[in-house]
Amino acid sequence: MEFIRGIANVSPRHRGCALTIGNYDGVHLGHQAVLRDLVVRAHELDCPATVMVFEPTAQEFFSNAAAPARLTTLREKLRYLQTFNVDRVLCVHFNRRVAAMTPEIFVDRLVDNGLGAHHVIVGDDFRFGRDRAGDFNTLVEAGKERGFAVAATPEFVYDGQRVSSSAVRASLAQGDLSTAARFLGRDYSMSGRVRRGEQLGRRLGYPTANIAPHRRVLPLHGVFAVQVLKPGGNRLPGVASLGVRPMVDGREPLLEVHLFDYDEDLYGQYLEVFFITRLREERVFADLHAMVAQMHEDAAQARTVLGLNPAG
Repeated sequence: MEFIRGIANVSPRHRGCALTIGNYDGVHLGHQAVLRDLVVRAHELDCPATVMVFEPTAQEFFSNAAAPARLTTLREKLRYLQTFNVDRVLCVHFNRRVAAMTPEIFVDRLVDNGLGAHHVIVGDDFRFGRDRAGDFNTLVEAGKERGFAVAATPEFVYDGQRVSSSAVRASLAQGDLSTAARFLGRDYSMSGRVRRGEQLGRRLGYPTANIAPHRRVLPLHGVFAVQVLKPGGNRLPGVASLGVRPMVDGREPLLEVHLFDYDEDLYGQYLEVFFITRLREERVFADLHAMVAQMHEDAAQARTVLGLNPAG
């Protein structure tokens, strides 16, 4: 899969494609249905299947910390898109210049002259251009003038519920990881490289792999039973805390993972952490002794949830 970083790196050889446009945050079941349609259409037209995404999202650009929680980082998103046989991803840097584009300029600069799209697939609620002035009908009319076809994908319903990034966020915020997993078609996860921490967990008997979530707003908080995947390995069981660590005056969000019955060095390794069950919310304790006692309880509960024998 080819990654095109920014409009400036679109070249004449990128012209001619089947295209879909959106944030694709989470790459949930609804997104997956669009991607399958996109790849089929690209094969029929004998052209690359191309996805256009935006970094940051428009909501993040305009609202910053008030924007909805991000489900996937760009790196995570690209990994999921690749599994659906997408040929190219254009990541448009969303800035003031892009925000100021009228729908007509957006189509001219990106869809038509930029990528030379033959076929465009979007959601029926798709909006684009300055002040979100463009919609599906705008795109259809532009396609008639410029010679590309436009198709809308209806909302994706699973078990009577509309699947959307917002629905996944709502499930995660409520600690309903099973519903989020059904909407995603997989357990919700976060990925990142293990960095060195303050070694507090090791001193307390619970060494942790520390991972920066790389999200302005976290979609979930608390303590979880997790499974951790190393590249080329199997899922390893553990317990994790995700939040700002109120007991140590934390400021930046951190994902801290303790793997059960595992003592290999993980520093510098890239891990994917799957959230299986939420055990409790973050909490401030009277002292470290109370916190360690709760950590024992968390670990025992996580072992039970994951089907492991008790420690010891």
